[in-house]
Amino acid sequence: MKSTTLIMTSLILTSLLGGCSVHKPVSTTALKPQAQAIPKMAYIPSPRLPGQLTVANILQDYSIYTSRKLNPYFAKANVSYPPREVTFVALKQEKKLELWARGTGEFRFIRDYDIKAASGVAGPKLRQGDKQVPEGVYRIEGLNPNSHYHLSMKINYPNEFDLFHAEQEGRTAPGSDIFIHGKAASIGCLAMGDEAIEELFVLTAQVGAENVKVVIAPHDPRIYPLEADSKALPQWTSALYSLISGEIKALSPEMKSTKTRTNPLSAITFFPKRE
Repeated sequence: MKSTTLIMTSLILTSLLGGCSVHKPVSTTALKPQAQAIPKMAYIPSPRLPGQLTVANILQDYSIYTSRKLNPYFAKANVSYPPREVTFVALKQEKKLELWARGTGEFRFIRDYDIKAASGVAGPKLRQGDKQVPEGVYRIEGLNPNSHYHLSMKINYPNEFDLFHAEQEGRTAPGSDIFIHGKAASIGCLAMGDEAIEELFVLTAQVGAENVKVVIAPHDPRIYPLEADSKALPQWTSALYSLISGEIKALSPEMKSTKTRTNPLSAITFFPKRE
C-alpha cells in the first residue's frame, strides 16, 4: 500500500513540475519586440447600429490604438502629442500624404502615408464630374464617422480661391464633396486605406479641425518647381502653384534648389482616370 502511495505521489509531482515548466519566465530581451507591438484585435470597435456613430464613438474606439502608433513618431520629431496644429501635404505624383505638426515651436515632419488611390491628372479641379483631385490650400470642414469608406474628412473645396476663379470663368458647377477617406477607391478624393484614415481622423478630432490645414500639390516642389506649362491649364494656375509652393516651403525651409531640373508635368499622367 505504501509503495502504491509513493508511486502516485511521484507521478503527481512530476505532472505539476512539467506544467510549471511550460510557463517558466522568458528573458525580457525575448519579450521586448512583442511588448512594443500593438495588436489591432485589442481595439475592435464596439458594435453599434449602422449610421449611428458619432465622432466621440470613434475616439472611444480608436484613440488608444492610434495614439500608441503615433506617439513614437511625434517623440522622434520632438513634438508633443497631440500637437497644437497639423498640416497634411498631399503629393499627387508621389502618391504620398505627409503629416507635419507643431506644438510650441516650428512645424516638424512626423511621418508620411501612401495614398492608395486618387483619380485624375495633374492640374486643379475645375468642374463637377471631372474626377480631378483638387489642388490648393484647404481646411477640414467636417468629420464623417459613418462614411461608406470607413471614415472620412471633408475638405472645404471649393474654397474662396476656387469660387472666385469659377465665377470669373462662368463655371457654375465647380464640384464639391471632396474627402480624405479610407478604402482604396477614389473619384476626386484621396483614398488612404482604413488604418491610415483611423490615425488621421483621430488626430484631426483631437487637434480640432480648425487647426488642420490640407495642402494638395501636383507633385513635390522640393524636387522640381511647380510650373503651369500646359496650355490646357487656366492662366491662374501659376498663381495657385506659387501659393502651394509657398506653403510647403514654409514647412520645409531646406527645399532643394531645382534650377537645373526640367519639369516633365506635361508628359506624365500621374493617375489613371477611374470610370
